[in-house]
Amino acid sequence: MESLISWCVRINKSYQRIKGEDVITDSKTIKSNRVVQMPDFLADEMEDYLSRQYELKPNNRIFTVTKSGMHHEMDRGCKETGVKRIRIHDLRHSHVSLLIEMGFSAVDIANRVGHESVKITYRYAHMFPSKDKAIADKLTDFRGGAFNE
Repeated sequence: MESLISWCVRINKSYQRIKGEDVITDSKTIKSNRVVQMPDFLADEMEDYLSRQYELKPNNRIFTVTKSGMHHEMDRGCKETGVKRIRIHDLRHSHVSLLIEMGFSAVDIANRVGHESVKITYRYAHMFPSKDKAIADKLTDFRGGAFNE
């Protein structure tokens, strides 16, 4: 099997529960269709997982868990660990928050998570760390270098 280290995930479908049925539909917006690079640790885990799948074909779902199954496992995990219960969608918000904390731009984050507009990402603006002190320091450095030559 080819290594997944450089593999990406192509997102072009949406999984929903409609009127009690699990449904796979087309993505809701153009930006929702995207290719996302996997971090190396996840590529390694995916490679291990896929190697244990029996007769997996290109159009098969890789993960067959249902939304209710995910809810059940989250409930079980939260109960075992004493962690406050969150919604499945909150994991997406946590990912965005982590990327902000890591210093990535709103544009890069919007592209990764499929926000139709960077304005959606700016809903998290209160989480972006203030760069005001860093700006002032850079201007001080610039002035010092520009006038001392």
